Amino acid sequence: MVADMLGRLAVALAAGIDLRRAWQMEIPRVPAAWRPPMEQVARSLAQGSPLAEALGSAGATFSPLVLGMVAVGDRTGHEAETLSELSRVLHRGVRTTKELRRSLVGPAFQLAVAVAVVGFLIFMAGMMSHDILQIGLRGVRGLVIYLASVAGVAVAARLLGGWALANWRRHGIVRLVVDRIPVIGAASRAAEAAAWCRAASLASGTGLDVGRLLQLASSVAPGLAVDTGAVEERLRSGASLAESLDRTRRFPLRVLEVIAVGEATGNTSEVLDRLAGQLDEEAREGFEAAARGAGFLVWAAVAGLIVMIVFRIFSSYILAIQDAGKPL
Repeated sequence: MVADMLGRLAVALAAGIDLRRAWQMEIPRVPAAWRPPMEQVARSLAQGSPLAEALGSAGATFSPLVLGMVAVGDRTGHEAETLSELSRVLHRGVRTTKELRRSLVGPAFQLAVAVAVVGFLIFMAGMMSHDILQIGLRGVRGLVIYLASVAGVAVAARLLGGWALANWRRHGIVRLVVDRIPVIGAASRAAEAAAWCRAASLASGTGLDVGRLLQLASSVAPGLAVDTGAVEERLRSGASLAESLDRTRRFPLRVLEVIAVGEATGNTSEVLDRLAGQLDEEAREGFEAAARGAGFLVWAAVAGLIVMIVFRIFSSYILAIQDAGKPL
């Protein structure tokens, strides 16, 4: 939605429509939940605030990348061009996210089936003379306990996910663990590098100075945040940007090589944008491979559970037949 809105704003501004009028035209087009922050931005614009400052008045509604790039457009006077490029970048990010979510549908469905199967067997165990699963849960009471446990695990996973994301951004233990997981580690690093390259490409294309460029790129890729003062000091001493960033020991070699090529040829924005596309594709393929692996594990767990249940039921009948055949 934000990408579409920014694209329409770019077209309106390029056609000479006043920014305040163009923004008012967008308010009826957004969902009801978005209208209060949109109206807050409209009030700020009516008071004479530049677009970036007005967007910031809406709290956390707009991402750091949007706020940073709109501020660049405000300062350079190229609002329409900046909004158009930003819209293109956001559309690409939305497509990548949708593709990743589609790849997770299968594993999520299999997991839901596994949870439902276990719940059904717990309920059915209440109608039988023995505990099929042998986990101490049978009948309606056991089903209620089981469902409450599943809900508790889901809530805990959500809370843990928020903590893990914050820890990841602080370069904590979560990053160290994830980086060592096959496939997922490489995909997560590629996704973060792609976000950094895309933001840096946008900033470089608008002629932003190195310090502001690094701040903007770091806002969307916190794992690649650097001390901008130290980098600028190295640049003043004669080092190239690639060499200065290499000293931070945070950037992949591919990113540094592309920056070096961009500095040598004068087209840093273009080469970073191409690399961002390549890294996005690598991250997508990596996450899809991880999702397929997770789906296989869930399928194997469900299959193993079914085999175990069949074996136990069969064994119970064999024992019953043997007991019936014993002499009195």
